[in-house]
Amino acid sequence: MKIKNVIPFTKMVSSTVKANTNKRKYKKLKETNSKEAEDFLFKVLKEWAVSVLKTAKMTVKVYGKENLIEGPCLFASNHQSNFDIPTLFAAIDSHIGFVAKKELEKLPILPYWMNEIHSVFLDRENPREGLKSIIQGGENLKNGYSMAIFPEGTRSKGSEIGSFKKGSLKMALKANVPIVPVSLEGSYKIFEGNNNEVNRTPDEIKVYIGKPIYVKDMDKEDKNRIHEIVEEVVRKNKEEFLK
Repeated sequence: MKIKNVIPFTKMVSSTVKANTNKRKYKKLKETNSKEAEDFLFKVLKEWAVSVLKTAKMTVKVYGKENLIEGPCLFASNHQSNFDIPTLFAAIDSHIGFVAKKELEKLPILPYWMNEIHSVFLDRENPREGLKSIIQGGENLKNGYSMAIFPEGTRSKGSEIGSFKKGSLKMALKANVPIVPVSLEGSYKIFEGNNNEVNRTPDEIKVYIGKPIYVKDMDKEDKNRIHEIVEEVVRKNKEEFLK
């Protein structure tokens, strides 16, 4: 680790440990009031996300909040950085779980909270296990839990957007729930686009929440190319609203 990263990463770890001190209260609430426990859970995670981004001198500017909908949906976002999960936690005022890479399961503390919000961990090297994760994500959606996915499957580490993978949005089709396109810009500046050093200059991440795409109204042809349709919207919104 670069010496310049020691202090900011230590602060980020401290924020994560602090969030974990709420586990006992959360478990107690969960025993008596599941709704109150869920609200408390997402309050803790949002505060954690804001704290992590604050360490990197980043604030999040959100556009399109009026496009948020009631009920479960699949948020589909472009992927610039390892900090995109806290970015979406900070940006979206909805209870969401994530489709995250399996490697995150090996981290301390974080996997517990990710599992509690009904996240699924995707094994990108094992198609069979990956399919199981997608199926589980679809079940979560059917059970009323919104999910978020990064359909590129990997970080761009810059401003560009990669191709959305075919099949990445299948869970929305299986659950017949809307897809909400999310465009983000600037999260790569935290680390990947800063010579792998944590940013220390005040800056901003911009997030645009697009209008929901209702898959139940689509014909078979559009459903087969849903990844392309959503990618086009994410690109268009990024270019139009996040200049």
